[in-house]
Amino acid sequence: MRPLDEHRAVALALAVPLEPVERGLGELDGMVLTQDVRSADYLPRWDNSAMDGYAVRAADVTPGATLRVVAELAAGSGDEPVVDAGTAARIMTGAPVPDGADAVVPVEDTDGGTDQVTIAVVPGLGAHIRRAGEDAVPGDLVVAAGTTLGPAHIAAIASVGHASALVHRRPRVAVVSTGDELVPPGTPLLRGQLPDSNSWLLAAAVREAGGTPVRLGPVADDPEALHALLVGLEDVDLIVTSGGVSMGAYDVVKAALADEPGVEFVQVAVQPGKPQGLGRLPNGTPIVTLPGNPVSSFASFELFVRPALRRMAGHGDVERPTVTAISDDAWTTPPGRAQVMPVRFVSDGGHPHIVRATGRGSGSHLVARLALAEGLAVIPASIDGVAVGDRLSVRRLHP
Repeated sequence: MRPLDEHRAVALALAVPLEPVERGLGELDGMVLTQDVRSADYLPRWDNSAMDGYAVRAADVTPGATLRVVAELAAGSGDEPVVDAGTAARIMTGAPVPDGADAVVPVEDTDGGTDQVTIAVVPGLGAHIRRAGEDAVPGDLVVAAGTTLGPAHIAAIASVGHASALVHRRPRVAVVSTGDELVPPGTPLLRGQLPDSNSWLLAAAVREAGGTPVRLGPVADDPEALHALLVGLEDVDLIVTSGGVSMGAYDVVKAALADEPGVEFVQVAVQPGKPQGLGRLPNGTPIVTLPGNPVSSFASFELFVRPALRRMAGHGDVERPTVTAISDDAWTTPPGRAQVMPVRFVSDGGHPHIVRATGRGSGSHLVARLALAEGLAVIPASIDGVAVGDRLSVRRLHP
């Protein structure tokens, strides 16, 4: 059997960062920037008011001074009045400070209106003025290449006048579930039939990892038809299948791809998820074939597919956050194989504690119980069993 870490390395080697594309601001969330964004101008671009109030010449103001109001400036105003001795301009937050003014008196420190204003509190020089370039000057680095873009990054890009940015495009991933027994969820079940949960699971997992799923299936157990479908897929960056990779008489994926020299089927020393396949199709498209049991499919996606997808999308850190947690539970592990156990967090107290997500363990068919999982504990093949108090490496599934 192939060691777990070796198979993870082989799967990751299938992936390379996708080419840069230009995307508008509305599409950037979660994408990885490929080119530094720098400021081409001053930000703010002009001195502007930090308060609603009156723009004045500080030297003219004494307690109780009355000034003539020569203009009213709203945010966005293009007017260019001049504040001379004995005058003031009514100004709103964000409006450009007029020539001649060197301070702003907040409206609550005044008594006045549109024609004149009486100043109650004397402002200091430069009071309540945001200076041009306080945030950025031309050439300043605003967002660095390699950044995974979130709301604050996108706002920063927009603030320096960019309507788009260069990013790694999202991987398009074909998700193919196989099996004559599978029917669409919501369909009345005949004896022996099962709702197709895998294609929905994997499509959601692709989307959560930053890819764009193309969900296909369920596909019948017809090797020739499946082969034609897989080798004929275009405009996708990766194909992920579930089911049909074990040793049975109806393992359709294995039969469909048996003669493809670029695809290998192996047994990996892990539980669940022992039967695996991966490689490249004749057109160069990478393919990863996962077991059909839902927990096996989910765990295999997390270990082998998600890191590859993250690399394609340009992420430098392709792995889930990992914590060391104390087990409040005990269970056996399979001899000679690593184990991936769905777990949930039960307490912290300065250090995270976990138990199995369900008392039934990591049974590969327990898809309904999978919803309880908050993490995946990865137990090395050298460990014979988990005891209460053991410290385990846990991959967090949620922040």
